[in-house]
Amino acid sequence: MPLTVTEMAASLGKNLLQTAKKRILQQRRASLYTGAQGYHEELIKKKLQQFAGGSINLSKEDSGIGILSLNNLKLMNAFTGTMMLELQERVTELENWKDGKGLIIYGAGNTFCSGSDLNAVKAISNSQDGMNMCMFMQNTLTRLMRLPLISVALVQGKAVGGGAELTTACDFRLMTPGSEIRFVHKHMGLVPGWGGAARLVRLVGSRAALRLLSGAMGVDPERALRLGLSEETLSSSDETRALEEARAWLSQYTEGPASVIRAVKMVVTAGRELPVEDALRTEKDIFGTVWGGPANLQALVRRPKHK
Repeated sequence: MPLTVTEMAASLGKNLLQTAKKRILQQRRASLYTGAQGYHEELIKKKLQQFAGGSINLSKEDSGIGILSLNNLKLMNAFTGTMMLELQERVTELENWKDGKGLIIYGAGNTFCSGSDLNAVKAISNSQDGMNMCMFMQNTLTRLMRLPLISVALVQGKAVGGGAELTTACDFRLMTPGSEIRFVHKHMGLVPGWGGAARLVRLVGSRAALRLLSGAMGVDPERALRLGLSEETLSSSDETRALEEARAWLSQYTEGPASVIRAVKMVVTAGRELPVEDALRTEKDIFGTVWGGPANLQALVRRPKHK
């Protein structure tokens, strides 16, 4: 039986939305670097695999909030090679989590992360391997930043070096009393290589970023609030209670249907990263995925008049 004009229009609209969703997903997962730029992902993965230890664990709650934990207590949750690989795997898992709305990242044992495992750093100290590790982690943290989830770094204890860079890949940072974020790269004869400098400039401005990077000074919760690097100082340093506080704080922004929360995050990401014309087109495409959707129709039924 031939389709009616209305059915044809609905089918066309559905196809256009599916195409838009697919394009948005591809943009989010796109790699910053390719072989043409000297990036050899499989080679650096094999090297990183040699430096084992620790783990990156992910739990997904029914509320739509994911909990990502860094576990390498003997090295203050420093990233081993296998932890870098596991982080990429967890990000891929989160990209495929259709019901996800929020994400909390924290370090086990009341400390966030002390950066890279120096054993791995020393073993891949030649320039090409270092550049490939840099590109690998930039790719992973950029994908983390672009997740359609509202993300929070829960900073307890120290977030140092690469750990400080990881906090900047989240949308927000919450700090506990006595915690510290510190970009110590200068003391290692380095600059940030996981994208932390570029993201820090966007968070606090170029002048404050220059002071933090060139001074390699610790940022306590009070200063972080003044700089706009942190949203709030939590009341407890206890791991369990701090996690409960972070979950409650994040819940105020993840309340509602996953489709809407994810769309909000995606339009903000587009506005932050794309030229204005491209951001507007992307916003239009994302708007099309929720207009006339279940949440929109239910809202119209609940609120037929403006008050």
